[in-house]
Amino acid sequence: MREAAVVSQPNPLQRIPGVAMVLVLLIALFSAIAPGFLSVANLSNVLVQSTILTMLALPMTLIIMTEGLDLSMGAVLTLTSLCVAIVSLATKSMLLGLGAGLLVGAGFGIVNGWLVAILGIPPFVATLGTLGMAQGLSLIVSDGQSVVGIPHSVRDIYSATLLGIPVPIVMALVTYAAFHGLLYHTRFGTYIFALGGNREALRYAGLSPNKLLIAVYAIGGAMAGIAGLLMTARMNSGHPTAGLGLEFDAIAAVAVGGTSFERGNGWLLGTVLGVIAVGVLRNGLNLISLPSSVQVASVGVLVIVALFLDGLRSRA
Repeated sequence: MREAAVVSQPNPLQRIPGVAMVLVLLIALFSAIAPGFLSVANLSNVLVQSTILTMLALPMTLIIMTEGLDLSMGAVLTLTSLCVAIVSLATKSMLLGLGAGLLVGAGFGIVNGWLVAILGIPPFVATLGTLGMAQGLSLIVSDGQSVVGIPHSVRDIYSATLLGIPVPIVMALVTYAAFHGLLYHTRFGTYIFALGGNREALRYAGLSPNKLLIAVYAIGGAMAGIAGLLMTARMNSGHPTAGLGLEFDAIAAVAVGGTSFERGNGWLLGTVLGVIAVGVLRNGLNLISLPSSVQVASVGVLVIVALFLDGLRSRA
């Protein structure tokens, strides 16, 4: 008598406890040592401040799923924020400013994808180079100074509400819905999984992995352009160092959220939970008045721990 073989299927919900544990521990810690942490106003502030990171971490998830990396995302965000500020100031049009940010961001994304896919440069090296390019251009276009005097149509975005919900949160929710639909309910999403897990299958199917890879990086750059609009509205100006370092927070959020750095294994909801974990960490450290250097170091520790856990999961 032949016994039926039981094949265990991978369950994405198995990743929730790890991310949830990080959140629970951080919330418990800061509830005990940071007065006012659990207030409604502060928790709402955490969510609003996490929206920009969400718009970077979601496309970073797709990039990491292709076994890639984008270290230029924070610098590109800074440059697109300056473009939004400069163009909207000159034209008094928020839409033209956003369009300029999208074009610059998508352009850098295409360059990143071309360097990685066509020239075969490792993603770390390629995006490190474009990081320097974006930083340099930010200093050039701004002359090292903040761009102030932006129109109300841009400034009001960060403080406005829609049906009682802050507009930045609405934008983050729409972004998540769009990426969820793209990754899990379209052929392009299937191709993204294959780029990291079975690239040869794409070639056998008559598809071009290089073009798909460039498209993924272009999406990341375009999202940096949209996030640039929020950054400009948040700071009420364009600043030549506004977004530097945010790429590391995005990588930390993706890693904590359970996305593997190999084999095309990613989870968008986990990334959002990772973003909230990073936001809670920074907010709690700020409430207890720790210097920014300690905050950066703490996120760095979070990245190392996340990568260590990712390695353990891969070996398992």
